[in-house]
Amino acid sequence: MLIQGTCRRPRGFTLVEIMVTMALFVVLLGLGVPAFMTFILNAKVKNAAETSLAGINLARAEAVSRNTVVRFQMVTNLTSSCANSSTALGWVVSLDSPAGACEIAPSVTTTPRIVQKQAGTEGTDSISVAATGGSGVAFNGLGRIVSGGTLPTPFTQIDFTSAQGVCEHTAADGTVRCLRILLSTGGQAKLCDPKVAATTDPRYCS
Repeated sequence: MLIQGTCRRPRGFTLVEIMVTMALFVVLLGLGVPAFMTFILNAKVKNAAETSLAGINLARAEAVSRNTVVRFQMVTNLTSSCANSSTALGWVVSLDSPAGACEIAPSVTTTPRIVQKQAGTEGTDSISVAATGGSGVAFNGLGRIVSGGTLPTPFTQIDFTSAQGVCEHTAADGTVRCLRILLSTGGQAKLCDPKVAATTDPRYCS
């Protein structure tokens, strides 16, 4: 005598379960997207600030290494029509003024004798920059700031913000962690956070 086993039909999701799951997904998505967008904006600000800081430090190191004047210059673009600008993300480290010659490849002989250059559109879209005092800085063989003649008037600081958000240090409802580069009279460049209030914190803008 054959004994037939019971066969259970597979149970699927009910319409109510699907609707509840979708509702939870929408709520979680609504909570997560703003936080993710803020993370992306902060990352872009940090990338722009750290890239510019690296350029300034490179100019100073090259000046000491070559025992000659080397400049860090903020420029509008990297073409033959480039111009100096205190609100440009692009920059050029060179021995001569790069204005109107930013397309030239790095060279030790061809004017403006570019050491390194950086376009302002590489991973920093929507980021705004504003330098105070000037659009560049030049260092001598001792690593100190020099100016006068054809050398740029040195900036004292550079602020990095986002066009897609408000800085935390300027408004109570701000969400973007904006950053700043400070340049001392001795030539040292420092990346700091204007929101930090504790003077003992290394991120403090002193």
